[in-house]
Amino acid sequence: MDSFIKISGFNDPDSIPKLNDPYYFIILVDGKASFSVDFNNYDIHGRHILFLSPYQLFRWDSGNLKRIRFLRFHGDFYCIEYHKAEVSCNGILFNNIYDKPFISINDDFFDEIMVLFDKIDEFGDAKVNYDLSIVRSYLQLILALCSKEKQIENRHVEIPRKKPDLLNFKSMLDTNFASSKSVSFYADRYGLSANAFNKKVKKYYGKAPSKLIRERLILEAKRLLHLTYKSIKEISAELGFEDEFYFSRYFKKEVGVSPKTFREKVGISVVAEKSM
Repeated sequence: MDSFIKISGFNDPDSIPKLNDPYYFIILVDGKASFSVDFNNYDIHGRHILFLSPYQLFRWDSGNLKRIRFLRFHGDFYCIEYHKAEVSCNGILFNNIYDKPFISINDDFFDEIMVLFDKIDEFGDAKVNYDLSIVRSYLQLILALCSKEKQIENRHVEIPRKKPDLLNFKSMLDTNFASSKSVSFYADRYGLSANAFNKKVKKYYGKAPSKLIRERLILEAKRLLHLTYKSIKEISAELGFEDEFYFSRYFKKEVGVSPKTFREKVGISVVAEKSM
């Protein structure tokens, strides 16, 4: 089980690892922390839960921590897409480029998740099926609770965040990211200069539009590599790249590994088999 799900704790901040792995991560943080995810910088204070998707780049910067614990799991152990009816976390906790990758939580919720971490950790190197089923159930409960908490948090911040002139940018990007990769395409539709559009988007989403375009492309590439049997050449064409070699270079620059390595390490989901 160790290769598919594992709990780790770190008492020394200097020992917190840099991550770029084929796992999902749920990270419990108690204290003050500065870190980056895919080169986006964040500062938090208090109790939070951080969520990372496979091959997201996590770098610890600094902070004053009371506790930090990592839960990692592989998609072969628990496929979040296959279980989306039970746990709606894909696009909420994971694979969401438009929102921050963590939630702020109260003491009771932190303690509740900590207990579930401990229960998973108790099974250690369990290998028999009934033990693994219990561990999956604990993991599913963690994901369900966190997904509900994230949606509650989003409802509280959604109204003050809304600005009419940027309400449909997410929809526009989700529709056009493969065919239109330039910032000017989107700026033109708002009747703004690229510079003015860049400032507005960065203020609203915390990221420049050029970065959101790249992240949206990579998110779709990861989805196709993990959830379909399409060849890298087919995926390259679907995403509007000139050829598969340019796509592979682009993907490796953004993710740190090639599309081929990503597929080999993360695997192809059982969802792909069911869609054939």
